Amino acid sequence: MKTVLTIAGSDSGGGAGIQADLKTMTAFGIYGTSAVTALTAQNTTGIQSVLPVSPEFLAAQLDSVFSDLPPDAVKIGMVPTPESMRILIDRLRFYRASHIVIDPVMISSSGTPLMSSEAIQLAKEELFPLAQVITPNLPETEFLSGMQIDSDAAREQAATAISMAYGCAVLVKGGHTPGADDLLCAGDTFLWYRGERIENPNTHGTGCTCSSALACGLALGRTLPDAVRGAKAYMNGAIRSGLNLGSGSGPLDHTWCLTPFSP
Repeated sequence: MKTVLTIAGSDSGGGAGIQADLKTMTAFGIYGTSAVTALTAQNTTGIQSVLPVSPEFLAAQLDSVFSDLPPDAVKIGMVPTPESMRILIDRLRFYRASHIVIDPVMISSSGTPLMSSEAIQLAKEELFPLAQVITPNLPETEFLSGMQIDSDAAREQAATAISMAYGCAVLVKGGHTPGADDLLCAGDTFLWYRGERIENPNTHGTGCTCSSALACGLALGRTLPDAVRGAKAYMNGAIRSGLNLGSGSGPLDHTWCLTPFSP
């Protein structure tokens, strides 16, 4: 069985972060392992509190997983502090991690900052260049490229700038656009994945889920374009299932493609 390591924050509401990642990996038939970067108190209405883990404890988690259960791919999400970011970068280099997928989460969908400015700078300088692909949404793409995006051509230009800056592929997610079209920029090649707008207000954790699904595809030996295609199909199914939990923006149905166990 293939394994994928998720390095991210814990979501007590179960819709994003470590919890969403592990559910996604299970749906793909992947054995998921985790290194928790922060504990969050959150639900469908937002994040109430964030408690970063110590850099030493993050290092211990990473050493435990890499030394015994070496991952076939790594998904990275929330890394809130520069100290933890330095530890992460050091351990990824030491263990020569491959198939690294980075979801550059800097601000939550409810508006809560998830990374310090120093951690963001470290990510741009040293973490992103280790990635095979990063998966920014539209606002994150504008932030990383310094460009305003108002057309497909502008999105291609911004994706190219990010790819050249960090030496990795870029999947610009289209969830903030009317057509939900995604763009993969790999080198000088553009691949558009035309989508559909699925009417469902419950989309908490879509970024975490997409990046985890992409990491699963890479762990299974799929090409990057095929892994993106599979991640998008899984995402669409999870949204279309129409799970409705909580009083705010609810989670996806990560198990939409699984048959419940009945003893």
